[in-house]
Amino acid sequence: MNETNHDSRPWPPRTDEDYRQEAVVLVGDKLADLLAKVRLMVFDADGVLTPGNLIYSVEGEALKEFHSHDGLGLVMGRLVGIKRAVLTGRNSGIVQRRCRELRFDSIKLGRFDKVDALREILAETGCRAADTLYMGDDLIDLPAMYEVGCAVAVPSAPNEIREYCHYVTSCEGGHGAVREVVDLVLKSAGLYGQALDLLGKKEEQPTRAELSSDAEEETWQ
Repeated sequence: MNETNHDSRPWPPRTDEDYRQEAVVLVGDKLADLLAKVRLMVFDADGVLTPGNLIYSVEGEALKEFHSHDGLGLVMGRLVGIKRAVLTGRNSGIVQRRCRELRFDSIKLGRFDKVDALREILAETGCRAADTLYMGDDLIDLPAMYEVGCAVAVPSAPNEIREYCHYVTSCEGGHGAVREVVDLVLKSAGLYGQALDLLGKKEEQPTRAELSSDAEEETWQ
């Protein structure tokens, strides 16, 4: 039986140019160039960060579902300096908690005036609209999508959204769609290998709260 010498394997496994070419094969040179410019990623919550199901108890909103792969992708984006924000029309304490856990740069809840809220996010993060990616799933997101350099939708979004967007994910919201987009941004920009390298350093590894909500409450407040 042959033994594999793990010490001889390079880390990161491939070069930044290899990762760039992966992105080009998937989306083409033009879109890869557009994604490479992204410095801020703004996400709707229901239907993007979550599957979009609104689960209630008699007391009101009870549960939301997040994907762990999305969480790690968002950590990787943070490690290489990509700003991240959430912009949602619902006032959700669960979404607020998750985005605080992930150390989002801006959190806008209960905002149906998405264009105004987007402009606030740009001011808070110091990013330009041209360097911003907005990811949404329904018609209320469209005005904000008109404002940014790159618009992304999930497969279940209405035709009006999907027809306008630069990219429609393969994965549905809450099932890896965010990770799909973060990976494409980092690979297109030549940052994916750097993110993997940082992820392997003890001082840069994700906190318990970033990858799991079983941490004590004081870690995210």
